[in-house]
Amino acid sequence: MKIKTAEIVMSAVKPEQYPEGDLPEIAMVGRSNVGKSSAINTLLGRKKLARVSSSPGKTRTINFYLINNAFYLVDLPGYGYAKTSKPERAAWGKMIETYLSTRENLQEVIQLVDIRHNPSQDDQLMYNWLKHFGYGSLVLATKLDKIKRSQYQKHIKNIREILEMPPESKVMALSALKKTGVEDAWEKMGSLVERPEPKEETQQEVTDGTQ
Repeated sequence: MKIKTAEIVMSAVKPEQYPEGDLPEIAMVGRSNVGKSSAINTLLGRKKLARVSSSPGKTRTINFYLINNAFYLVDLPGYGYAKTSKPERAAWGKMIETYLSTRENLQEVIQLVDIRHNPSQDDQLMYNWLKHFGYGSLVLATKLDKIKRSQYQKHIKNIREILEMPPESKVMALSALKKTGVEDAWEKMGSLVERPEPKEETQQEVTDGTQ
């Protein structure tokens, strides 16, 4: 998929603030230090569309990026930040649960994990949560450039096993630094939002049986 246009159009905390219309949506979620903003910028071919903060846990809204005027890439707040207060975590959980359980436009939620480390308990809880809502067909492993190529399959295998991913679900890797994995990721992600071309109506020939 070629990204022609990408812009942030909405930041929301409640359903009435979501974009109107029926464009499909793909959401992304991950730990607050997983490199989600860098991954989004890399996938969209932009440098500063998603703000990269030196302090994790800054995203506290659901951010909607309109892509090619055809679908939304949705940035969900990061989880697992130790300094986040209990009230903040409760509010975050409610906001995300409302989005996951009520948003009809949502086609898939892609979870980001750091390929260098085994998925944390928070990662496991999130993946189980996504499966509960019928999502989780794709996990994106970030920071691919931080490991040796010879370690790649081992780390992917660990992610699959620890998250207890079903065989049909995929783990794909991405390097924001080297821009690798972008085409492979979009090949899968693009299929989630592609809409079939409307079929042309054909007028059937009607005959009355007379000569």
